[in-house]
Amino acid sequence: MNKIKSKLPNVGTTIFTTIGQLANAHNAVNLSQGFPNFDPDPKLLQLVTQAFTKGYNQYAPMQGAFSLRETISEKIESLYGKYYHPESEIIITAGATQAIFTTISTFVHPGDEVVVIKPAYDSYEPCIELFGGKIVQVALEGNAFKMNWQKFKSVIGPKTRMVIINTPHNPTGTIWSENDMLQLQEILKGTDILLLSDEVYEHIVFDGKQHESAAKYTDLASRSIICSSFGKTFHATGWKMGYCTAPKPLMQEFQKVHQFNVFSVNHAIQIALAEYLKYPEHYLNLGNFYQEKRDYFLNAIQDSRFNIAPSAGTYFQLLDYSNITKEKDTDFAERLIKEHKLASIPVSVFCGKDYDKKFLRFCFTKTEDVLDQAAEILLQI
Repeated sequence: MNKIKSKLPNVGTTIFTTIGQLANAHNAVNLSQGFPNFDPDPKLLQLVTQAFTKGYNQYAPMQGAFSLRETISEKIESLYGKYYHPESEIIITAGATQAIFTTISTFVHPGDEVVVIKPAYDSYEPCIELFGGKIVQVALEGNAFKMNWQKFKSVIGPKTRMVIINTPHNPTGTIWSENDMLQLQEILKGTDILLLSDEVYEHIVFDGKQHESAAKYTDLASRSIICSSFGKTFHATGWKMGYCTAPKPLMQEFQKVHQFNVFSVNHAIQIALAEYLKYPEHYLNLGNFYQEKRDYFLNAIQDSRFNIAPSAGTYFQLLDYSNITKEKDTDFAERLIKEHKLASIPVSVFCGKDYDKKFLRFCFTKTEDVLDQAAEILLQI
């Protein structure tokens, strides 16, 4: 057999798989990968069961069940004041990662530059590389992970095809403000640059703050492909259900690739979600639900040696261990598993090669008994 020439020669197994295997091997409490250890709302599960028994077991329409797209359109207009036509500007996807992959594969050509803001979700860059794009990194600054907008503006040029943003932000748990979005809009105005807005945690925002969707800003919305997740929203990550919204000209191109990628996704779950979303409290109350878990975890570890700045959103809490050890975060994360039986994710895996901050990412979307076990370990370190 001829030697295979890899299209992603520098890509190995993801950190989530590596840490997960190490955690299992050492029987560690696992706060690494971003998924809850509890079931979705019984009401939603009942609706899914009903949809299966009513015969929604064959292909859904390629764009998704119209009833679900219609409900999504109403939700977005209610929350952000932007109307997306359910027939031509919304597609249901096999999770947000598929939406992100399809967006990049649709619009990025060989030699195009794509601005990636670091730290960044680990699927962005391999996909850009796969389709011949050039990655241009801009790092968030300081322990508060803020954007330096002058630095961002300096990397925008004639070859810039796309910018990828993520708010609420994985892994840092920060959110972008209205001022951030206005600065981004001003820099991109008058260009042909597309915006891929990863908003999978849009309903998981804390302390009375609001999610600033790209859909709220007229010029940004006109150039944006917005990717969202039902799995993250309704603690059902294994369903791999998401959706994508974009203006019709962009969605027409997205659809060309989507139809030959997955074509359509789980029909019965779409029917169930269409009914479940008719009641806004099912997503409007999620911020409070997850904030209680964040606060429970932080209260439990408040006497630890870690420095803590409460997460503003997402499933995740960063802990600064600079008062404990000068080890690299990858080394400390490994030692934490092997010696203390607690798994987390080192933040450097989301960053550029020169990253040297001392942060670990912990997922707090767990039941109280698991958070108690993790807290007991952290207090002993």
